[in-house]
Amino acid sequence: MSTTNHISYEGLLEGNKQFIADALKEDPEYFDKLTVQNPPVLWIGCADSRVPANQITNTKPGEIFVHRNIANMVIHTDMNMLSVLDYAVNVLKVKHVIVTGHYGCGGIIAAMSDQQFGLIDNWLIHIKDVYRLHAAELDKISNEKARADRMVELNVIENVNNLCKTSIVQNAWKSGQELSVHGWVYSLSTGIITDMKVSTTNNDKLDKVFKFK
Repeated sequence: MSTTNHISYEGLLEGNKQFIADALKEDPEYFDKLTVQNPPVLWIGCADSRVPANQITNTKPGEIFVHRNIANMVIHTDMNMLSVLDYAVNVLKVKHVIVTGHYGCGGIIAAMSDQQFGLIDNWLIHIKDVYRLHAAELDKISNEKARADRMVELNVIENVNNLCKTSIVQNAWKSGQELSVHGWVYSLSTGIITDMKVSTTNNDKLDKVFKFK
């Protein structure tokens, strides 16, 4: 049985002390090594607490630069996401940007319904637009879970496409910067990451209207 809900505020601070002790025991220079960050990867993932980027990729602090929001969206008016992307690409010079979704995503499931949830409805509209683009395929899937799982995959693919449309990514490619964009989906039930096979290193596949000269 999970004890997550029983974690107290004070317990978090005690956990920090234990983390420090364990980290220094394993490596006395642990915190010295974190004075400068040089991550090769920007992770754009879901805010879901069950999808921690470092743990599921077996990487260490400092190796993945992370941005998270509801349903791992790349929205062109989201200045938070764009600021993170700009810093990662133009200052940190990351080599890979990965949009990572996960099966069982609450944001995806909510967007596929006709319910109102409050302020978040304005965010979910962007996910509903993904459904609209792929309604012909999705509406043929009778099993609700299977339909939601496919929607998760399509949402990742569309947001990889959105990422490629940004001037930040296109200008990096134009300048000859080494930068790859990828799409992954993580399974909460198995821990397996599935590559959606949409990796790209240029804007060749973009529709002409989205390409910048």
